[in-house]
Formats: sequence, structure tokens, C-alpha cells
Amino acid sequence: MTETASPDAPSVLCDRRGSVAVVTLNRPDRLNALTLEMEGRYVETLADLDVDPSIRAIVVTGAGRGFCAGLDMDVLATIGSSEALQDTSTAARTSPASIRKPLIGAINGPAAGMGFVHALYCDVRFASPSASFMTAFSRRGLVAEFGSSWLLPRIVGVSAALDLIMSSRKVDAQEALRLGLVNTIVPAETSVVEAAVSYAQDIATWCAPVEVAASKQMVLRQLHMDFASAIADALIHTKAALDSPDPAEGVASYLEKREPGFRPLPPRS
Repeated sequence: MTETASPDAPSVLCDRRGSVAVVTLNRPDRLNALTLEMEGRYVETLADLDVDPSIRAIVVTGAGRGFCAGLDMDVLATIGSSEALQDTSTAARTSPASIRKPLIGAINGPAAGMGFVHALYCDVRFASPSASFMTAFSRRGLVAEFGSSWLLPRIVGVSAALDLIMSSRKVDAQEALRLGLVNTIVPAETSVVEAAVSYAQDIATWCAPVEVAASKQMVLRQLHMDFASAIADALIHTKAALDSPDPAEGVASYLEKREPGFRPLPPRS
């Protein structure tokens, strides 16, 4: 039976569960293939959540049996030259990679093309046994787009990344786990979304938002640094953390066996 969303349903849903937000791509009848409007709404939703002090972690998933099949074929059919790139903002499309809060992927089915890229933008990926991954670009006459050629080798290694990019072959959940493309496969009897939410809620409850964001940015920034420079960079952020109330609160909450009251993330500068 084909899954369909109500004609009036938004293409992107946002369900707030305390300090965790669940963002759902919502075109199940098209395996959540992206239209330009839908992708714009998705990145705007993430940007809004990134500055919302009540949200400390974000889970991303797809409605129905797919995560995201990439750009809708009707959109791809209109792309005939490099001029089409002028209709989209690369900065906006790649902005999920710069979200400060933990971004957790609940990959519940196929993730292909731009859906694959958006899965890569997640910091941690939970997969259902039915999840699959496919770069797809070379089979559509395209190259690895929007940072995937930078991210994928850093996640799975150069040789595996070249294999997936050049062949555009489909990778099932078990192979994705072996490659390190996903962090865990959730058993079939367990909801991948609920598993991801549970993980996100643990971070939201027990981890310091400012220091989590700083550490996330350090990991990405230090990929370009030598070891000595990375140590110097970490020292700057260590001093900033020590000058804040968060370390004292972390120790006190542990000793008093209670949830910590860490500072929220400040507004983006």
C-alpha cells in the first residue's frame, strides 16, 4: 500500500519532546524526495531549532518507509546547465553541517543522493535494518555534491568513499555499519526514531550545551590542523570552559546525584 501524507500536511514536521526536537521529512509517497521548497523548509527548521534555547538536541528522520530519496526527479529533470545552481544557495543547502547542537540521524529506509548527503551532515546515525545508502550522483550524470566528497572519506576512509562515490552502488545497513557509515543498527522490533530520541535526550539532560557545541566545532576544525595546533586550539576552549560555571556545576551535580543545570547555548553571533 502506498503511503501518502495529507495534501494539507507540511512537507517538514517538527515534534518537540522536551529538550529534543524530532524533524521529519514528510513526503512518504515519494520516499521523502526533496523539492526545493521542502529542502528550504528543512534547513530553516534546523536553523530555528539551533537558536531555540529550549532545544538541546535534534533528531532527523523520514516519514513512512524511507529517509530521503534525494532531489525529486521532477526537480532533477529541470537541471540542464550550471545556471541551475544559481537557483539554490549552497550556503543554505549545506547549513545543516554547521548546526551547533547534536544532530542525530534516524535513518529508517533509503537515503540516496541529497538524502545521502543530509544523512552525512548528521553527527551520529542510527539505522533501522531496512536502511540503505546510495550516493547516486554518478548514475545521474553528476559529481559528488555539497560536501559529500569531503565528508565521506573522513567517515569511512578514502578507498571506501571512492567505491561508494564512483559506483553509486546501494549499501545495506549491515555494510554501512561495517564501514562506519552508521553508528548502530536498531533491532527491527525497536523504533529507530525512539532509539535516536533516547540517545538525544541523554545528551540533552546530562551534557553541557556550550561545551558540546565547542567540541563539535573543534573536531571539524581540527581536521585541517597538525597535532600541535589542535592542542593549542583545545587549550583556548579549555580555558573558556574553566572560566565558566559549567565545570563546577558538572562536579556538583555528580556529587549531589542530580541533573545538572548547565548554561544554554548563547545566540549566534
